[in-house]
Amino acid sequence: MTLRRALAIARKETLQLRRDPRSLALGFLIPPFLIVFFGYAITFDVDDIRLAVWDADGTQASVRLADAFVASGYFRVVDRLERYPDVTEVLQSGEALAVLAIPRGFARDLAAGGASPVQLLVDGSDANTATIAIEYAQGIASAYSRRVTLGGRDLRPALVPNSRAWYNPSLDSRNMVVPGLVAVIISILAALLTALTIAREWERGTMEQLVSTPVTRLEIVAGKLAPYLAIGLFDVVLAVGIGTLLFEVPFRGSLFLLVAMTTVFLLSALGFGMFLSAALKSQVLATQFAIVATYLPALLLSGFIFAIANMPPVLQLATYLFPARYYVTVTKAIFLKGVGIEILWPQGLVLTLLASLAVVATVALFRKEVA
Repeated sequence: MTLRRALAIARKETLQLRRDPRSLALGFLIPPFLIVFFGYAITFDVDDIRLAVWDADGTQASVRLADAFVASGYFRVVDRLERYPDVTEVLQSGEALAVLAIPRGFARDLAAGGASPVQLLVDGSDANTATIAIEYAQGIASAYSRRVTLGGRDLRPALVPNSRAWYNPSLDSRNMVVPGLVAVIISILAALLTALTIAREWERGTMEQLVSTPVTRLEIVAGKLAPYLAIGLFDVVLAVGIGTLLFEVPFRGSLFLLVAMTTVFLLSALGFGMFLSAALKSQVLATQFAIVATYLPALLLSGFIFAIANMPPVLQLATYLFPARYYVTVTKAIFLKGVGIEILWPQGLVLTLLASLAVVATVALFRKEVA
């Protein structure tokens, strides 16, 4: 391969990009917009649970229990129920996500030294929110019980666990979402951008001119990949800036290592898009295939939203075929853990193999001939 001819192809592709505002918008405007939009939209934090209270006891003890839920900062009382049958109505209407039911005799049972049952009814149509709400309620009830004094004795457990979450102490979902978004968005846009390259040459009738030149297939593929690789690296650096400055996601690792890993990841995604472009020779078909083949795997099979270990074995095996799986691991590890190449070399090796396979397959499929 001659570098001068590859650079000439890269310059030609850059000029075409400058004349195509849609591709420029796709490459420079859409990634930061999506990072900001999904960074705010996708959240797994549950901190505003609408709570209805049915207090049949009406004592200071029952009021303090309801106040403990509000004081936690996770629950917000939206209704005070007069009758127990109203519980069904507020849950069915969606007015409340949970109902705290305190029976008559609550304070009397506590004063007598016995257990007093308290009911929490949760709308389980959103399993994630319901699970978290129940965990919050159990913690609040346990703390309330420890503050209750029975017969002059504090109810204190013999063993008090002291847990600590490493790498994301606040358990803020943005710290998990933003690094994963970088991988998902870049993989989708990279394939979309290059899916148009060779197909565009065929549809515009400029492939004949390109075929008549002494440029080799490898030089054409390398030259066409270069501008999009530069755009992808720019988008990743921009995404890192947005994530750290706007969303305050910690970046504890090496920017150089992230750029190096991103380069091989982009080559795999860009090569796949160009492979589709060379195979289908139609911008519409190549775009449609690129969306289907990158969006769903990057979103669902990369570990970005759903843990791979919880998937069926067949899907777990399928995830090994998609570069986004490895790059999501890389971005989270570099952002949050600050690990180096001594930990991430397996992901780097697989991404390099996938990138090489994508480029080789594109070069093998592309033919310098007009049908």
